[in-house]
Amino acid sequence: MDNAAAQDATPIFQRIKDYLIGEIAAGRWKEGDVIPSEQALVKQFGVSRMTVNRAVRELTAEQVLTRRQGSGTFVAPQKVQATLLEIRSIADEIRARGHVHRSSLQLLEHAVADEVLAARFALPDGTPLFHSVIVHYENEMPIQVEDRWVNPSCAPDYMQQDFAQVTPNEYLSAAAPLQSATYSVEALNPPPDIAGMLEMKAGECCLVLQRCTRGLGQVASCVTMWHPGHRYQFAGSVG
Repeated sequence: MDNAAAQDATPIFQRIKDYLIGEIAAGRWKEGDVIPSEQALVKQFGVSRMTVNRAVRELTAEQVLTRRQGSGTFVAPQKVQATLLEIRSIADEIRARGHVHRSSLQLLEHAVADEVLAARFALPDGTPLFHSVIVHYENEMPIQVEDRWVNPSCAPDYMQQDFAQVTPNEYLSAAAPLQSATYSVEALNPPPDIAGMLEMKAGECCLVLQRCTRGLGQVASCVTMWHPGHRYQFAGSVG
């Protein structure tokens, strides 16, 4: 499906959200700037006030925008780095501990979105995606399998990267700067191929982080990161 057809398949409220996020990402609206009124957006997009209100309301709930009664709607302070799990390159995490990082590329391929992936990316079924699987090592001990799907329209040069020199996180942070993210963490038994890459014994459990990030007004990447539970922990601080 071409880009025009894909755009037609996107709900209009989502296209308004993507437009607003894109203007912020491009720097045309900065933190504290007032955005166009709902009435102006109704006229610009030729839609109902209810549709525009949904887009603005959702972006306000996502802390991209903030409303001030009687004054208008403004670009909110960016708070992504204040989330419980900081989005950071695993290479930086390992180096911060004074240890040595290296990675091993297991898979790098062109693929297409199945029904599940299409829903996660908010794209039509069959949309082309990039797919990589990388094992990350700390002092030669495997501590993470990174199974990542990438939207080519956000990161067109993904397949040309040398992932022994740059992590996917580092490349994507430059190609499609982070606007927002959703994530979940759970304990799971790894499938045999993941257990093998992590040099785990039968019956050992993984801590699994699943995360989707948005950049350039789209879902840029969805990744599943498998960590051996007996070698890894998530930590953070608030305040």
